[in-house]
Amino acid sequence: MLIPCFACDSRFRPDEYFLACHDYNRGMDLVAWTCPRCGNRDDLRVMPGAIGFGYPRRGRFDIHDRLQVPGLRRHRQDLRLDISLDQEVWRVPTRTRGLAHATR
Repeated sequence: MLIPCFACDSRFRPDEYFLACHDYNRGMDLVAWTCPRCGNRDDLRVMPGAIGFGYPRRGRFDIHDRLQVPGLRRHRQDLRLDISLDQEVWRVPTRTRGLAHATR
């Protein structure tokens, strides 16, 4: 299975794709992803068996497209989201407010 970047049409194996996930917004339940090839940043939601693509709007995340990924699972932790597929697990950290202010 290959997962696309909608900006440059590159396609990635799940390991490449989920390694490029870098921030989990627990409040809106969305993950920030940056394409390793073109640098485009997208927001997405990991759901059981699918990835939802969309946009934050009015305090929520509206999903416009879904990509089926059979076997995809998610587990919300206090400060991260764990994404799993087959035997692989990727951990996407939550950006804490203190860290965000310190890096500005």
